[in-house]
Amino acid sequence: MRVRDLLAPGAPRLRLLAGEDELDRPLTGVMTTDLQDPGRFLHGGELVLTGMLWRTAPADSDRFVRTLVAGGAAALGAGEVEVGPVPDDLAEACRRHRLPLLAVPDDVAFGTVTEYVGRHVSAGRAADLAALVDRHRLLVSAAGAGGLDAVLDLLGGDLDLDCWVLTPTGRVVAGPADRLTPADRDRLARAHLAAQQRDHRPPHRVRLDTGPYSLLPAADPADRAPLADWILAVAGDLAEWPAKRRQLAENLARLVAAERTRRDEGRRLRRRIADEVLTLLRRDADPADLARALHAATREDHPRWLVLSADSTALPDGALRPILEEALGADTDRALVAAAGPTGAVAVLPAPDTAVPADAVRDLLAPLEAGLGEEQRITVGVCAPAGPGGLRGALEEARHAHRIAAARTGRVGVAGPDELASHVLLLAAVPDEVRRAFRARLLDPVTAYDREHQADLVHTLEAFLRADGSWTRCAAGLHVHVNTLRYRIGRIEELTGRDLSRLEDRVDFYLALQAG
Repeated sequence: MRVRDLLAPGAPRLRLLAGEDELDRPLTGVMTTDLQDPGRFLHGGELVLTGMLWRTAPADSDRFVRTLVAGGAAALGAGEVEVGPVPDDLAEACRRHRLPLLAVPDDVAFGTVTEYVGRHVSAGRAADLAALVDRHRLLVSAAGAGGLDAVLDLLGGDLDLDCWVLTPTGRVVAGPADRLTPADRDRLARAHLAAQQRDHRPPHRVRLDTGPYSLLPAADPADRAPLADWILAVAGDLAEWPAKRRQLAENLARLVAAERTRRDEGRRLRRRIADEVLTLLRRDADPADLARALHAATREDHPRWLVLSADSTALPDGALRPILEEALGADTDRALVAAAGPTGAVAVLPAPDTAVPADAVRDLLAPLEAGLGEEQRITVGVCAPAGPGGLRGALEEARHAHRIAAARTGRVGVAGPDELASHVLLLAAVPDEVRRAFRARLLDPVTAYDREHQADLVHTLEAFLRADGSWTRCAAGLHVHVNTLRYRIGRIEELTGRDLSRLEDRVDFYLALQAG
């Protein structure tokens, strides 16, 4: 029911005095009051009926109307039985605050108006409930017939409700992908993961340049794997929606969660094939057998493949596999992800045509950083693209790259084949305690001197090595005189017993700095 329905034929004989442009406001009920400040009793959408006994002076009208507007009242009905015709100051206050004002003649009882509104609101709610049941039936039938895209198309066409189903890395599972830019999808995914990491109660609200969005987890409430769960993104702020529309969005999230469960059931065969591929790789099986297994999984013969070796820290056992499956698109016949121990996984996927392999994987996994705690990490090593005959060597290469990634800081670490010809690989292969001891023996005298004298010798050493031992370039970079630089380098040599004019000693210093 709307305010204009109070003026329709058959309605109580009310006269409109103000708010002609606001008659499409919905009515949720009626409240009768003569309190000076009834705002705390309003819930929004009410027709407020008053005998105007609160008015003792013209200034009271503006104060009373402001209270109603702040409380969300839809309209004001002023009864003329007690104090006579509605005063001009009340009509002017309603016009100023854009609140519809209706005069209730002295021969029309408030009870008549209340009964009329209640009857029509109840009928409208029954009709809305029937429509909601019908729409839910349509959603379920659409999910069975055409999947999630059919459901979201139905909502977009029927209710102008734009929705997307995203993975935690921002990949679009369903919905109009062209209406969300990659940057927007990345922001939505990161915001959702960060809110879940802080245990914020959904829906999570995010404002982009295109407007507000609400984010709901599309997962079983008992499921605690947010880095693998789908996300329902809805255009608009659910907090501002009517209850029935919010219920529809929550029902949609449950429907999406059910679809995710169905896909997980269908993923079992793909996981068995992935485990078989990993077994073949470890056995160094015939390339023809590998090619047949890969073809069975992807139904295509790709000339080049990538192998990823991944591990996780402080995540639940078995959590990494579904995380990589969602990030790499295992449900789109792209990736095979096999379990490699309780915290690890190995993935095989078609190599991209243009992107640098490690960079492409790093971009895919980057949004997950927002959902990882301080002690949680995901580290991935990526091989160079290889054909089926070279996948055994590719697995070893990925494992070596993973050792480099694991030696770094950061919650998501990725290393690729380009780094395997670097000293970084050698450092990654050295046990932590050996690297710490090597650094301590060489640099501890320098760091101790810096602490005691508030000097800057370690920074000077780093700058000197970056300048390839050039006194002029190093002094200019540090903004000091060359003689000052010579004094500092001389002090480092005295403290360590090394000679920075010798290549061997420069290499030792460089490795010691990198080992930290």
